[in-house]
Amino acid sequence: MKTAKARKGHSEAIRPMQARPARAFPWPLLMLLVTVFQLLTFAPVLLRDEAQDLGLLLALLCYIPGEWLFLLLLRAITKQRRCELEVLGLWLSGIGLAVCGSFSPEFAWKQAAAVGGGLLVYAALLWMTADPGRAMKLRPAVAVAAGALLAANLALGTVVGGQRNWITLGGFSIQPSELVKLAFVFVGAATLDRLQRTQSITRYLIFAMACVAALFYMRDFGAALIFFLTFLLIAFLRSGDLRAIALVCAAALMAAALVLLFSDYVTNRFSVYRHVWEDPHGMGYQQTRVLIYSSSGGLFGLGLGNGRLRGVFAASTDLVFGLVCEELGMVVAFLVPLCYVVFAAHTLRGAKQARSSFYAIASVSAAGLLLIQASLNIFGITDLLPLTGVTLPFLSRGGTSMLCSWGLLAFMKGGWAPSAAGQPLRAAASPPVRSPASGSRGRS
Repeated sequence: MKTAKARKGHSEAIRPMQARPARAFPWPLLMLLVTVFQLLTFAPVLLRDEAQDLGLLLALLCYIPGEWLFLLLLRAITKQRRCELEVLGLWLSGIGLAVCGSFSPEFAWKQAAAVGGGLLVYAALLWMTADPGRAMKLRPAVAVAAGALLAANLALGTVVGGQRNWITLGGFSIQPSELVKLAFVFVGAATLDRLQRTQSITRYLIFAMACVAALFYMRDFGAALIFFLTFLLIAFLRSGDLRAIALVCAAALMAAALVLLFSDYVTNRFSVYRHVWEDPHGMGYQQTRVLIYSSSGGLFGLGLGNGRLRGVFAASTDLVFGLVCEELGMVVAFLVPLCYVVFAAHTLRGAKQARSSFYAIASVSAAGLLLIQASLNIFGITDLLPLTGVTLPFLSRGGTSMLCSWGLLAFMKGGWAPSAAGQPLRAAASPPVRSPASGSRGRS
């Protein structure tokens, strides 16, 4: 009897622990607080004389009922109880919409359309990743589409701010590298889910090298750095494997070679780093204005439309965080980066309950990419890091940036989808647990 009990206790001790499903947060209460904040934020924009424009009125007044409808439909269709990530994404997108509306009605309706497109991308990616088998089948097509986008950018791209990373078609401009970020995460997760296949690893390495090399050729150093750091993160998610370590080493050598190749450009581009006050009216103009004006907003800001930073170039795109500090105050400015940290922490917790490594890799790498990009933007404009010119997810004005932000949120949500829907949690490709006694006898 003692031997049987001892064996039972031993088997229970070595049994892998399952993460307990987290209790769902009352998202309607959180969404109600977000709605109150948005009403207070939209009011100054709507009360201005320029607010008589019909497009601005529709963009701001229809946004609040539209986001409630989106959440209710999402809950009804997917049967998910957790909506915290979506609420935070809508809050950040609402701030970006209010900032755009404070500039011009045209900016407002374009940004509202971008948010709508982002929600469609979110829904499409949720469907694509709902079935891991479907994701594996779509992986080659997604990789080819990403390569075609970068090739089109190289052939048809226009130079803006020294970077050849925009394509203008019919009056609309798109930034292909933002869309390729989604393909980068998707292909990486689908490939490394079956890490044992050397052929798949080689193909993904070639894909990653091609993406980063194309971005360096376009002189989009910020995007290239994001891709490289995300690649390191994806590779380290399979740490402990010699092939994964080889991937990291190969990527590091590739990045070093490309930096040396474009050393003159990189040196000139970042020569102002930590020296912005030496040339406040030249190369350091943007960053010195961000540092001066953002601190003048106090805790609660000067109000939308009342700041001086809006007169500086790229105030609604690359410098939008400084504008939030000045016009909405330090309290809101503190909550914005906190949201990105919550995304990452929430995703790490959800990855423990993912049905397979595909969901875990996709969600964690997407959260890492979002956090890396937000850090490069916020620390770059404040001169804590070199200014790379990347956008701030969900807040910066721009359609492709918004599509990418909501697409990354869909990957992050994928890690929580199984537990939220009440499905059993299973670890894919996890080896069977054997007791030490059975190891001496061979396979049972």
